[in-house]
Amino acid sequence: MEVWQREFITALLLFVAVAIVGGMTGLFMPLALAVTLGILVRQLFQINRFEKWIRAGGRAKYPKTTGIWEEIYYHVYRIKKNEKKRKKKLGKMVDQFRQSTEALPDAAVVLGANDEIEWANKAARDVFGLQQSDKGQRIPNLIRFPEFIRYLKSGNYNEAVILPSPVNHRITLAVRIVTYGAGLRLLLAQDVTELKKMERMRKDFVANVSHELRTPLTVLKGYLETLQDMDDGESPLLTTSFQQMQGQTERMQHLVDDLLLLTRLETRQKKTECVNIPALLIQICKEAETMNGKASDRIDLTLETNVHITGEEQELRSAFTNLLGNALKYSPEDSVVKIRWYRIADDIVLEVEDHGEGIPTADIPRVTERFYRSEVKRVKKVGGTGLGLAIVKHVLMRHDAKLNIVSELGKGSCFSCHFPAKRVCN
Repeated sequence: MEVWQREFITALLLFVAVAIVGGMTGLFMPLALAVTLGILVRQLFQINRFEKWIRAGGRAKYPKTTGIWEEIYYHVYRIKKNEKKRKKKLGKMVDQFRQSTEALPDAAVVLGANDEIEWANKAARDVFGLQQSDKGQRIPNLIRFPEFIRYLKSGNYNEAVILPSPVNHRITLAVRIVTYGAGLRLLLAQDVTELKKMERMRKDFVANVSHELRTPLTVLKGYLETLQDMDDGESPLLTTSFQQMQGQTERMQHLVDDLLLLTRLETRQKKTECVNIPALLIQICKEAETMNGKASDRIDLTLETNVHITGEEQELRSAFTNLLGNALKYSPEDSVVKIRWYRIADDIVLEVEDHGEGIPTADIPRVTERFYRSEVKRVKKVGGTGLGLAIVKHVLMRHDAKLNIVSELGKGSCFSCHFPAKRVCN
C-alpha cells in the first residue's frame, strides 16, 4: 500500500472514531475541531522543519519522521545526492576539458555575446598577452589591430584573418572565429609564421627564377629570328625545327610573363583608381578581333550598365583578357562568346559565356589552381600555361570580388565575376 493511502486511511479512521465518541457523548463538533487543529498543527510543524532543512541546502541527513513526510524527505535527499554526483562528474569533465585545451598548441579564447572574454587557454595568454584578470574584458580593447576589429564586427567568419602577435611582431597568427551556442564564439589562433615564411620564400624563388629566365629567353628568341630570316627554305627539316623552337620559346616567354604577373599580384600594393569598365571591355574586344581576324564575328558584347569601379586597370585588363581568351580558345571557331556587363541587387557582374567543350564538375573547384588543366578529350591540342584562371582569381581577390563558374561538358561554360557595390565609383 502507498504511503499517502495509509495517511488517508489513518485520518479517515481517526474521524470515524471521533464520530463514534462524539455520538455517544454529544461532543462531535468540539472533538472534530480539536482533531482537525491537531492535524493542521502537525503539518505546519513538518512544513517548518522541511523548510529549515531545505534552506540549509539539504546537505545534512534529513530529520527522522514518519508517514508521508518521511517519503518526501527521502526523495528530496535522493535527488540532492544524485545532483551532487552529476555535478561532481560534470566538474571532472570541465577540468579535463580545461586541461586538454590548456595543452593545445593553438590559442583558444571563449567570447561572450558582447565580445567579452569568458575563458582563455595558456597559448592564448602567451601569444595575445592576456592575463587571468582580463576575464570579462572586451577583446577589441586588448587586441587593437584594425584588421581584427573589422573581422570581428563583420560577422563573416568563413576565412581567417592574418595578423601579427600583439606581444611579438615576429610571430604571425591566423585568427579564426567559430560560433556556437547562444551568442558564444570561440576564437582560435594558429601560429603560421613558418608557413608564411615558406610562402614568401616560394614567391621570391619564382620571381627570381622568372626574372633571370627573361634574359636568356630574349637572346634565344633573337637568334632564332635571325636564323629564320637566313633560312632559304631548301631544308624542310631545318625550317620545321626553327618553327618548333620559335613556338616553344614563345610559350616559355608567356609562362615567365604570367609567373611574374602572379608574383606582382601577390606582392604589389593595391591601387585605387576609378576604372571605366565599359570602355575597357570595348578595347579588349577590339584587341582580340585585331589579333585574330576570325574573332570579329564571334564576340557579342552587351553593356547593360555604365558603372565604373575602383581598382587597378592593368590588373582588370589581364583578368578580363584571360577570360575572353580562354572562351575563344576552348570553343569552336564558328561559335559566339557572349560578354555581359550588368548590375544586380548588391553586385556588379561581368559574365563571359561560351559554347565550348565545358569543364567536368569534379574539375571546377581546381581550375583556378596554378598549372592545373582539365583533362578533357580535345579534337585539337590547345596550348597554354595553365596560369590564366589563377591570375583571374588573384585579381578578383584584390578587388574584393568572387569568381563563379557554371559549366557542363559538351555545352559550354559561364564565368562570372561579382564585384561588390561598394566598388562603384561613378
